[in-house]
Amino acid sequence: MDVWNHTSLSDFILLGLFSYSPYDFFLFSLVLLASATALAGNILFLLLIQADRCLHTPMYFFLSQVSIMDLIMMGTVVPKMAANFLSGSKFISRGGCATQVFLVVMVGSAECSLLAVMAYDRYVAVCHPLRYPVLMNWKACCLMAFASWMVGVTDSVIYVGMVFSFPYCGSLQVDHFFCEVPTLLRLSCADTSLFQDLIYACCVVMMLLPLGVVVASYARILMAVINMPSTEGKQKALTTCSSHLTVVGLYYGGGLFNYMQKASARTPAEDRAISTFYTIVAPMLNPLIYSLRNREVMRAFKKVLGTWRV
Repeated sequence: MDVWNHTSLSDFILLGLFSYSPYDFFLFSLVLLASATALAGNILFLLLIQADRCLHTPMYFFLSQVSIMDLIMMGTVVPKMAANFLSGSKFISRGGCATQVFLVVMVGSAECSLLAVMAYDRYVAVCHPLRYPVLMNWKACCLMAFASWMVGVTDSVIYVGMVFSFPYCGSLQVDHFFCEVPTLLRLSCADTSLFQDLIYACCVVMMLLPLGVVVASYARILMAVINMPSTEGKQKALTTCSSHLTVVGLYYGGGLFNYMQKASARTPAEDRAISTFYTIVAPMLNPLIYSLRNREVMRAFKKVLGTWRV
């Protein structure tokens, strides 16, 4: 029976992550396992920060924001993907699709800005340690985090308003596992080339400006570390920054590959692969990177674990 008999003209049809192969259930199990690991890791990380007063510092405050963003990203994409796969239904309402676009764009833009804020935080900590409590007081930290969220909200409002102002009068089959802007624009029966060019230009600017802050901050940090007299001081500074640099590499590596080429130049399979990375793989890796390579977090984990045993 034709799928159009089961849905209204305002519904989109998500074709999903998998391609109807015999290995679909196995691949789905791997995705579900990665999602569960990411969910548990980020929640545990947030609980550790809340439970241990030693982690009540600006750096961990910003890391808690990253974990919240990762949880929102996963909560926006994975439950609907899993429900559609298990039920066999592929439909998503226009409102549900707009919600996915809003939340995914908001989190992506906000995290991009927040990584730049975190680089500045590390710059102040290493290069101006005596002024750190003044420059990175709680009011300043809250304002910078709030500004990052507002950048994301503003970006997403513009995207949702523009994307859903276009008419969709043809096939509403979205060749993806969630509603992503480039994939939706391919379905519009209007000419979206100008808007796609604007998206490309905005994404490049939104990526390069924060990346410039990150590069400038770590250039100054590297100069300061080279001039440090003690080996212990150098090791401490590098250890503090290495986790953040790893996450920056993951985020901007995927982002530059995704946005430095226009959507029309990518295949649907490439879009799905990139999206899987930043909606599932990156949220799974982030808490592991910040925990396994961080003595303070491991110390807090052992302390909390010891308290629970008692």
